[in-house]
Amino acid sequence: MAIQTWITEHKLASTGTLWASAVGASMVYSGRKALSKPSLRLIHARMHAQALTLAVLSGAAAYHYYEKQIADAAHSNATAK
Repeated sequence: MAIQTWITEHKLASTGTLWASAVGASMVYSGRKALSKPSLRLIHARMHAQALTLAVLSGAAAYHYYEKQIADAAHSNATAK
């Protein structure tokens, strides 16, 4: 639960960390896999990191929407009683 709380409080830092980690992992993976120029590997790494970041942000938005729906439902149930 502590990790979830930290991520909730530091959304920008956690997204940036995820993006940087994805770039690094993709650079390492592509460096072992193919013999291409470093600039091309960097472009591919950025594309992979951006795709991962968009997927995570979409998931975070869906989670936030779900969490808000539950809170609104609980609030309406509490006021109805």
